[in-house]
Amino acid sequence: MTESFDPRALAARLHRLRQAGKQEPTSAFRLPNDLHQAMDAQNFLKAEEGVASNAWKVTASPDGQPVTAPLHPYAEAVSGATIAWYPGLKFETEIAVRFGKDLPYRRGAPYSRADVLDAVSAVYLGAELLVSAVKESGAVSFLLFLADRLGNSGYVLGPSIAKSFIDTAASTPVKVTHGGKTIYDGFGKHPKGDVVSWLVDYANDPLRPEGSLTSGALVTTGTLSGAIELSEPGEIDIRFGDTARLTFSVV
Repeated sequence: MTESFDPRALAARLHRLRQAGKQEPTSAFRLPNDLHQAMDAQNFLKAEEGVASNAWKVTASPDGQPVTAPLHPYAEAVSGATIAWYPGLKFETEIAVRFGKDLPYRRGAPYSRADVLDAVSAVYLGAELLVSAVKESGAVSFLLFLADRLGNSGYVLGPSIAKSFIDTAASTPVKVTHGGKTIYDGFGKHPKGDVVSWLVDYANDPLRPEGSLTSGALVTTGTLSGAIELSEPGEIDIRFGDTARLTFSVV
């Protein structure tokens, strides 16, 4: 008889690996069979880790299904924040938005991009750190990667920036140094072109939880610099455009 999938057991195992800073291959795990099982495991992992912040990342599965995961540990700091370094840790420059009003799922009339932006009260420069307990991340099983909080291992929220940067990120210079060495120097480049593409898709997703995208929620929208591996600890300094700057350390 095939053993049934246990989301609580998967969450506990992922939590132990994360605490130890270790990874195991996809083949070593019993895999979720569908989105619901993956999200059950993610919710148990969230509880194991004591995630309390209302901060999320949004992306899409390989087949286009919008998905989210909580950001943890989460820090709000223009400078001085620290995030733990682990072998394989990756870094991304991102734009995050905070909702000023609820955006409940509605049937029949999808939210437009303008509708979603109208619900946004503030925009920020941010940095996401990523390392998964799964050696291949989501390359073999995206559902397992989703259960592992989409690889998130920390987020630092930086200064507020003009809302117009959502539209102009692709023409905004981004320069990032790590330990004094330049690791990115170019314009912001989002995987979907439009910074809020995944967010709009998620707003119109009938599978999203009732309590999602509520007033006060913070959502980070995807990388502007690609995922850059950090081979060692050190200070990260991000300059976005002419005025916005975020500095923190991985230690």
